[in-house]
Amino acid sequence: MSAHGDVDLGHTVAGWTGTAIAFVGLSVLALAVVTVSLPLAVMGAAVGAFAGLTTWLLHLAGWGKPTGPRPASEWPWRVRDRAARQGHPDCLGCRMAGRRTSAATAPAPSGTTTSPAPAAVAP
Repeated sequence: MSAHGDVDLGHTVAGWTGTAIAFVGLSVLALAVVTVSLPLAVMGAAVGAFAGLTTWLLHLAGWGKPTGPRPASEWPWRVRDRAARQGHPDCLGCRMAGRRTSAATAPAPSGTTTSPAPAAVAP
């Protein structure tokens, strides 16, 4: 149990890396405001965009977290998410990458068969 209680805070490699890069970008933007420098502002914004892209790519590689709570065994930040390759249900980042869009479109588990509903027969 942590100081924050028994909750999944979502600390992940993707989250920490993206936050660190974004902090650098915001620091450059702050310097741009103080020095009134347009080139520094553009560079800070570019670093911020790079932070978002890096976080998204790490999420897709399995170093992020799916939406919602995870099992307690997956809470440590160095645990890789093995389900990321197929995509997370209802995850915007996974949909943007062309992965599964929702739980309703998830493929059926292997070994199970689904049969279509019987068609209505006209009398």
